[in-house]
Amino acid sequence: MGFSDLLDRMLGRAPAQEQERLVLPPPPTADDVYAALTQTEELLASSALPSVVTARAQRVVDTVRDTVPRLGRVSGSDLGYTVVATATDYLPEAVGAYQRLPRRYADTRPVDGAKTSLMVLVDQLDLLGLTMDRVFDAVYRDDARELVAQGRFIAEKFGSSGTGGRLRITDDDEAPLPEQPDDPTGPVSPVSPLAPPEGRDR
Repeated sequence: MGFSDLLDRMLGRAPAQEQERLVLPPPPTADDVYAALTQTEELLASSALPSVVTARAQRVVDTVRDTVPRLGRVSGSDLGYTVVATATDYLPEAVGAYQRLPRRYADTRPVDGAKTSLMVLVDQLDLLGLTMDRVFDAVYRDDARELVAQGRFIAEKFGSSGTGGRLRITDDDEAPLPEQPDDPTGPVSPVSPLAPPEGRDR
């Protein structure tokens, strides 16, 4: 019991009620993102959308889905927010807004300068696709760098470019290379491939 509560009780006043705190929903998880992508794919499959829309939207869905396994690495960052928001808000809202319009109106009536609603949607999907490609590259760039570094380490540790990539077993020993066949561009052998070797009874 705090001092203010004790004072209220001594003076016969009702204790002040605590203000209700705003409880924010937990951030979306990877499962939430996958579920949103599945709903978007169902929307694309169930609606008679132009192919220019479905192809671009599916490209965004595929890129987001490939990025989700690394979502934990970028959680709380701008990249993580972009991935989640694209799957749960930007993409389905853009497609849904177009779908709610009559097709003849959406495809023929200018709404933004000379652009129709279809043109506006295509521009939005192109921008989302480009953005998600950049996010995908940024998320996996560290993995790619680790792979390159590991490859260089293995090449330096076990191989040597100066000896044709021979495997060094110890500092003064190398794994022997198998005997190589004669150079086909060298001098022709005097023995015909079909003739029996000399000194053998015929």
